[in-house]
Amino acid sequence: MLPQPGEYGHETWENDAWQYTGDISSWAPISADPELGLIYIPTNGVTIDYYGGHHPGDNLYGTSLIALNARTGERAWHFQIVHHDIWNFDLPTAPILLDVNTEQGPTKIVAQPTKQGLVYTFNRETGEPIWPIEEVPFPSSIVPGEQLAATQPIPTKPAPFDMQGLSLDTLVDFTPEIRAQAVAAVADYQLGPLFNPPLHRDNPLGKISSMICPSGAVNITHPSVADPTTGILYVTSRSSCSARPLVSGEEADTYYDAPTGTTLSQYAAGRGGPSPRHPLGIPLWKPPYSRITAIDMNTGEHLWMIPTGETPARIANLPQLQGIDIGNTGTGNAVPMVATANLLLYSDVDGAGTPQLFAIDKATGEEVGRVEVPAASRYGMSSWTHDGHQYVILQTGSTLTAMAMPGAAVDSSGAH
Repeated sequence: MLPQPGEYGHETWENDAWQYTGDISSWAPISADPELGLIYIPTNGVTIDYYGGHHPGDNLYGTSLIALNARTGERAWHFQIVHHDIWNFDLPTAPILLDVNTEQGPTKIVAQPTKQGLVYTFNRETGEPIWPIEEVPFPSSIVPGEQLAATQPIPTKPAPFDMQGLSLDTLVDFTPEIRAQAVAAVADYQLGPLFNPPLHRDNPLGKISSMICPSGAVNITHPSVADPTTGILYVTSRSSCSARPLVSGEEADTYYDAPTGTTLSQYAAGRGGPSPRHPLGIPLWKPPYSRITAIDMNTGEHLWMIPTGETPARIANLPQLQGIDIGNTGTGNAVPMVATANLLLYSDVDGAGTPQLFAIDKATGEEVGRVEVPAASRYGMSSWTHDGHQYVILQTGSTLTAMAMPGAAVDSSGAH
């Protein structure tokens, strides 16, 4: 994954950092197009998260989508989704392949949902973006030795499906008092946009750390799914932030029982430390806390968005919220899904915390039914047919749970 001298992208590793820095791999599953003979590999960032002063440059092929020729292993095309990634924005799910009808006509696309709440979409044969991807300026770092990329690639379509940074305007505001408490909770933290630079301890701003939001809108625990007949992408995401201050490399060495004896990084992420909390135990930002967004990949437009599950009882029953209609906040859980021929199914809990399998109208987002299930599910789910009957397999902890629809025989040609 690290380009050697003379190879494409080698110049993106300054100060010969390619010799001693690594950790670029495919953490998420890969996808393949048998007809084109291409495989699509999503990669993670470079060692280490939150500080990259020891590996200056854009660092190909970190946090990139790479298309390789399956027979030869040669690179067909690539796109780096985050330059010099220090935010732990590795690509967390398998790329999704769809045949759609864009303004360019019938088009084979590959769509990559990301932790930062964006979907990057390419012609999967050529690597050309389906919709323009613009290099957008973001703040620079004040951490000694760190040199962030001046710009990051941001797609013009589809629109973001989750929070993009954190500001005073995006803090929870159920009541003026609740908003004031949220403002006070983040007073000692640096708010900012997507790609908010991390801060080191004892920084000149006097802040504890930066708020990096989202910290993982999409992740390996809740992969996106799609309907191959309509070209609609369903993204399940949850709003979250991280606040990791940087400490000296020498201090970070003490976190390990058997350090190497050589400190290569001037700074590293601190262990533990305070994070801002709302005194009522609710998220600091506005809901929904978890959601499903339907995106028409023929046009790049959002079709609908729904909160997942139901408002948790610990929030709904707060005395400070009695008599206030806060709507459905969503649970904030990682929600797995599967698209069938007729429905979108997802697993979450109701307001009482009981695990449910929810059935959703794929076109409208309307709930059409729910069934109680034995346990909460994570890391995806799948749909199968056997002897003319359809089954949904849930990944429930250390076991699998099969849900069946007896008597619901399906035409195997219509199942997917």
